[in-house]
Amino acid sequence: MATKTISIKLDETIALDIKQVAGVFNMSVTDLISNAVREYLAELKRDPFYRLTANVQDSSDEEAAEILTEIDGSTDDDMSTAFTKRINI
Repeated sequence: MATKTISIKLDETIALDIKQVAGVFNMSVTDLISNAVREYLAELKRDPFYRLTANVQDSSDEEAAEILTEIDGSTDDDMSTAFTKRINI
C-alpha cells in the first residue's frame, strides 16, 4: 500500500500520550496514529449521514434549474407529507 506523509498539529498533552502509549505497546507513533485514524474513519463511514450522502453527486446547473422550476410550480398540497416512516439503520 502506498503511503502519504502529512503534517498535523496536536495539543502537546495528546502528542505526549501518543508517544507514551506507542512505547508501552512497542508500536511506532505512525502505526498508532494510522490505526486510530483507520478505526475512526470506519466508525464515521457507518454513520447514516455519511452512508446517505457520500456517493451523491452534485447536480448540473441545468438539473438544478429544472428541479427548482418543479418546486416553484408546486402547490402547498403537493408539498405536504403523505406519510412518515422511521427506518433504523
